[in-house]
Amino acid sequence: MKLFVSLWMCFFMWEKPQEKIVLYLEGIPCSSNEVNVDLLNTKKISQKITNPQMWYYPAAVSKVKKPAILLIPGGGYKNLAFEYEGIKVAKWLNQLGISAFVLMYRTPYWEPEPCKKKVALMDAQRAMRIIRQKASQWHIDLSKIGVMGFSAGGHLAASLSTQFELGIAGSENQLKKFSSRPDFSILIYPVISMQKELTHMGSRNSLLGENPTKAELNSYSNELQVKSDTPKTLLIHAKDDNVVIPENSIQYYKALQKNKIPTTLHLMDEGGHGFGIKTPLAPTNLWLKITKDWLQDQKLLDY
Repeated sequence: MKLFVSLWMCFFMWEKPQEKIVLYLEGIPCSSNEVNVDLLNTKKISQKITNPQMWYYPAAVSKVKKPAILLIPGGGYKNLAFEYEGIKVAKWLNQLGISAFVLMYRTPYWEPEPCKKKVALMDAQRAMRIIRQKASQWHIDLSKIGVMGFSAGGHLAASLSTQFELGIAGSENQLKKFSSRPDFSILIYPVISMQKELTHMGSRNSLLGENPTKAELNSYSNELQVKSDTPKTLLIHAKDDNVVIPENSIQYYKALQKNKIPTTLHLMDEGGHGFGIKTPLAPTNLWLKITKDWLQDQKLLDY
């Protein structure tokens, strides 16, 4: 047992990403013009991002092009739990032969109007386009680029999956030639809805403020935004999650089924909320096996 725990700790020792990819090189849209603090070596949870970026963790080099996943940590659209819902997950995906990108996005809580509601999705869409644009350089399979989101990051991942922008072949903007649509989506204890009876109010208030209109509530409720081209999805939630109730995942699952989108829902008996990857032998680590099995079933792994 001690040996297993030691190996676990060695495996998940903090490793810096191979590359930090700044999302905007020629001016940040809706920028607050503040200086961003690099929190990689100081905290496990970031409170404010003003210079959005991705942290790139590549899979081992091989002759076969690799799948890639954009990881979106949660934190109530106020903070980013970038260690146990980002870096640790990236290192685990690397062991499966998947390259990973941890998205350090601007959280709406800190952003003023009129950009408050836009910046997170804007950053996620741009990140996905950059991955597609540089797929050849990074030896990534263009048909196997997905998104994985946790909690409020799950809401952002679902928003990316339902409100993506397709590439524009004739665009003068080279990046806009590439689609922001993920090929698949993995949502872990996600906030899906902004409707009062389902939502996590902290996330909703951070994103939409305290007095959103009915139109805004509907627009940001992803169970109402599913279309026929929404990507195939894996949903994982704990039945005893009292922070983001599992009905969020259930309603999204029903909407996907209604639109004939391949989808799988796993409701774990226990786990609460926010488990990510934290400790060895935790019952909540069952989600790792569920995810690996689903990736294999979808032929997204090399083996």
